[in-house]
Amino acid sequence: MKTTILFRYGNIKLLPYEEEEFFCAKKYFDVQTKRTDCHDCMVICRYSCLPYYSELEADLLNNNCKMINSYLQHKWIANFEYYDYLREYTPETWDEYTFQDCSYDGPFVVKGKTNSKKFQWNKMMFAKNKREASLIGCELSNDYMIGEQEIIFRKYIPLKTLEIGSNGLPFSNEWRLFFLGNKLLAKGYYWSIAEDETIEKAAFSQEALIFAQKIANIACRYTNFFVMDIAEKENGGWVLIELNDGQMSGLSLVESKDLYSNLFEEREINKCIL
Repeated sequence: MKTTILFRYGNIKLLPYEEEEFFCAKKYFDVQTKRTDCHDCMVICRYSCLPYYSELEADLLNNNCKMINSYLQHKWIANFEYYDYLREYTPETWDEYTFQDCSYDGPFVVKGKTNSKKFQWNKMMFAKNKREASLIGCELSNDYMIGEQEIIFRKYIPLKTLEIGSNGLPFSNEWRLFFLGNKLLAKGYYWSIAEDETIEKAAFSQEALIFAQKIANIACRYTNFFVMDIAEKENGGWVLIELNDGQMSGLSLVESKDLYSNLFEEREINKCIL
């Protein structure tokens, strides 16, 4: 089965880095911008899955197409179901129902199950204690996008910080990795808005690779195409910051050529999917 990239383009003006990715993908794959033009293929939906994932899956199925991640596989990530399987690799987390009874009093990172207000770090994401976390949680629940995801409260883990951005946002030694099954396709530094000097200082170690592979070996049992963000802890070792659907995750500083050239061999795509 051939592979098609369904890219959200059409009348939507792409940012420069998205446009670069679009034309890079066209060097390796059939790229379509309308779901009705996808026929008899495996579909990787770059930036084009939401908000109606299940309906998109049904429409593509009518054209004898299969999405790289089924709706259930997508929900395993988007609904934070992965936490129960990967809790030893990621910060301890409470949802809106268990948070009030937790004995830990902070600090916390407060966010939606998928999205956050990280660029308002000091006011809408980082909380020194439970009281501040509760207030931020209430604010986020009123956000039109994050409120629908449900709010989670994560134990704050100090990370190796390379730069402090606006609103106190720490740019850590954090990396984004794209996986197909348990195969690493491409990686790059997460903080694309960091200063050049910061990016030059960022380092991805063999320890980080081994850590990421352990996570991928578990995640690939439940979803096909995914992205993990991992960061170096202040006191050593690495931690999983979050897992995302590979179809919806931006590249950060991952090279589009690395991602699409390694996706190119279709037999590998079909071999890796569940």
